[in-house]
Amino acid sequence: MTGRPDPPLTRRVRRRNRAVATVGLVTVWVLLWGTLSWANVISGLVVAGVLLVVFPLPPVTFAGRIRPVPLLRFLARFLRDLVVASAQVAWLAVRFGHTPRGAIIAVPLRVNTDLNLTLTAEALSLVPGSLILEVDRRTGTLYVHVIGVRTVDEVERFRLGVRDLEARILAAVGSAEERDRLRHDDPTGSPEPVDLEGAPT
Repeated sequence: MTGRPDPPLTRRVRRRNRAVATVGLVTVWVLLWGTLSWANVISGLVVAGVLLVVFPLPPVTFAGRIRPVPLLRFLARFLRDLVVASAQVAWLAVRFGHTPRGAIIAVPLRVNTDLNLTLTAEALSLVPGSLILEVDRRTGTLYVHVIGVRTVDEVERFRLGVRDLEARILAAVGSAEERDRLRHDDPTGSPEPVDLEGAPT
């Protein structure tokens, strides 16, 4: 961190950021409805326009570039995770004599930018069985409620899965600096807090 203020955004950059925000909001809107149709796309554009005009957010600069092949890989893996997680949650719902446990897991991301936090949190929340409870913007930590987690090993597997998700997102849309930060990340360190629901104290 150099402490120097960010330079003012040019008109072209502001237009590009608004376009990226609009595409992201429309995508989330269509995914929430679960059907790709002209009606959902048009209504998503209307909702996105209202949100960006009435509730303007601080500018989130998109410093990376879209890479088609990694983006397709991300989308394919995301759809696979969506199907698998839906089946797992459905099985937990109909399984008799079994009380599903959950956990609140803190997952520190390696790239602490607003865009990365937003994309990773949205992708996690759209997958059944996981829900973002809180985001610590200062430390870049996501606090996620997960069902079907019973052991510390499963907690660690979930953390690794979130970091793998982060890596796939940055491979698709991250900047060279962000991708380099992932390659030089030190996986060691003190374990993050976890609250296993139903575990003995």
